[in-house]
Amino acid sequence: MVQLLNPEGELTSHREYESSLTAPEIQGLYRDMAIIRRLCNEATALQRQGELALWAPLQGQEAAQIGAGRAMAPQDFSFPSYREHGIAWTRGVPPSAWLALFRGVTMGGWDPRVYRHSVPTIVIGNQALNAVGYAMGIQRDGAHEAVMTFFGDGGSSQGDIHEACVFAGVFTAPVVFFLQNNQWAISEPTSRQSKIPLYHRAEGYGFPGIRVDGNDVLAVYEVTKRALDSAREGQGPTLIEAFTYRMGAHTTSDDPTRYRIDADVEWWRLRDPLERVKSHLIRTHQISSQWFDDIVREADELARELRADVLSMPDPSPLSMFDYAYAEPHSLVEAGRREMLEFGIGESS
Repeated sequence: MVQLLNPEGELTSHREYESSLTAPEIQGLYRDMAIIRRLCNEATALQRQGELALWAPLQGQEAAQIGAGRAMAPQDFSFPSYREHGIAWTRGVPPSAWLALFRGVTMGGWDPRVYRHSVPTIVIGNQALNAVGYAMGIQRDGAHEAVMTFFGDGGSSQGDIHEACVFAGVFTAPVVFFLQNNQWAISEPTSRQSKIPLYHRAEGYGFPGIRVDGNDVLAVYEVTKRALDSAREGQGPTLIEAFTYRMGAHTTSDDPTRYRIDADVEWWRLRDPLERVKSHLIRTHQISSQWFDDIVREADELARELRADVLSMPDPSPLSMFDYAYAEPHSLVEAGRREMLEFGIGESS
């Protein structure tokens, strides 16, 4: 497993990778992680207060997402599942847009072409097929781009992931499969998903697989950057397994205390990705406590803005559900629209 920063915040050596980041760049990664954790916690509170229908927390996976997201080039394209709020942040998607879908006021939330980041995929694994299809398209266009798709250890058991890997391997598609192994597929442990380490599956598809410490943002950044560079240079796919832990519930409808023991959670809490970087910045780069306090204040202010944005979202017209079902008009969609109007459900409802 590639690790460049140990749980105590000390730099470690690795035979193939080393950190290329400066102190200000590492500070930027810490800021990203601190903000995304605060916004995620605010979203959880909003759901508990009835303002969101559902939320998928990411606490514990900040290093995996921020490290991977910041390794992407502006021209690259990402295809997430439903927990990649950190990736959305690095791609510049406004936080309120992430929550609009979970509030039920939109079918998507943003234009993927603007941010080079697709809208969340709820169907487990489907985003990988979309990513490979897109990658094969840019490959044929001769574009100097790479694609990255994200899924979990449970999602890796889905047929869509297998099919996507087969196509990507055979056609040498410029795509990186980023598997966040957070140890739990809802209530099923990784041992129920595979008899071997998940990154070894790449060998069967004919491309490299690598495991990285998913709580080490420096290692995740370097491993992902190299994989993306390789994809852009025509070397084909890579499977990255970010070995991490989901500190909270699978979603706000889940109770992890029913299937996890507290000792395991506490063991992983000592490997908190934020505390690891904070220790490094204080010990190695003498970053002051005032700087960390400023990050807390900034994150709190962004959380207040997010709450205000969510509470001010207008309810959509019931008929708007038909607007983007297909790119072109469709007789069945129009029939559904007419039936709603006949029932007296219209623009003023």
